[in-house]
Amino acid sequence: MFKRLVIFASGSGSNAENIIRYFLSKKSDVQVPFVITNNSKALVINKCKSLAVPVFVLKNVDFEHPDTILSLLTQNNIDLIVLAGFLRKIHPLIVERFPNRIINIHPSLLPQYGGPGMYGIRVHQAVINAAEKQSGITIHYVNENYDDGTIIFKATCELAENETPTSLAEKILKLEHHHFPLVLEQLLQSK
Repeated sequence: MFKRLVIFASGSGSNAENIIRYFLSKKSDVQVPFVITNNSKALVINKCKSLAVPVFVLKNVDFEHPDTILSLLTQNNIDLIVLAGFLRKIHPLIVERFPNRIINIHPSLLPQYGGPGMYGIRVHQAVINAAEKQSGITIHYVNENYDDGTIIFKATCELAENETPTSLAEKILKLEHHHFPLVLEQLLQSK
């Protein structure tokens, strides 16, 4: 039986592309039938096009009133929703319909440096400003609050003395690309 996951992405789509390529290269039974974005200019659209994965570009109203999204998810028998650089809060109705089946990756060691407005370079700058010695990634279930769901997995990296937000972002992205598909695969095998 195929395991079906859908990816929500708002930006460059490097994690979405990495996840899709990972499962394609393994010739596994995991499918990504489509990707959803809320940004008509997101780079993820072209990345998915090159991989022959359809992308639904939805309007903000579709995320505020999620009937269209819920219909897409249920009609396509989606097992797991993966947030990969998705910058909108997930509607409570979607969380309710997919309990412990929505996964997010955050570019810090939660619970630190999470919450509204904490994404991308802002997170890395906050970590550096606080003179942290380590940062990393947190993969967690999504609940009704930002970056608050049960933690599934963490990986860390050391900060250099001359660390910049850009250099830290590169380290974090490597962790994301390495660990995110592996954790998703393990979750799907356990379902």
